[in-house]
Amino acid sequence: MKIILTHEVPGLGSAGEVVEVKDGYARNFLVPRGVAIRWTKGGQKDVDAIRRARKIHSIQTLEAANEVKSKLEGLQIKLAVRSGEAGRLFGSVTQADVVDAIKAADGPAVDKRAVAIGSPIKTVGTHKVSVKLHADVQANLDVNVVAA
Repeated sequence: MKIILTHEVPGLGSAGEVVEVKDGYARNFLVPRGVAIRWTKGGQKDVDAIRRARKIHSIQTLEAANEVKSKLEGLQIKLAVRSGEAGRLFGSVTQADVVDAIKAADGPAVDKRAVAIGSPIKTVGTHKVSVKLHADVQANLDVNVVAA
């Protein structure tokens, strides 16, 4: 089945690409999660719109990505969250929380889909987070989670 990806899917493609996948994978996984739509003849307009939006939001050059990386890695990111007595959080830190903390530290604008949290952050302390800025550039950040 031909589908149009609306979001980046690791190992399959990026937003705006038309790919061929097995019918069950498309019907049961990709389409219900909103990361793909069925391909139609009129779907080319959707593909063009997705590519234009992706081009606007992405960092265009390797030099610009390295510049943003140096800004991000130079930041002291502190995230105040509610926690219990033993330092366990009520819930966990999300990608949107990390993006908000970057904004609060006067950092550059980052898309929350580019933030990768290795294992769920559920305790107070310093945690590693990576941000994919470009196909070849990835910034590694230390997020200091403190009790509020």
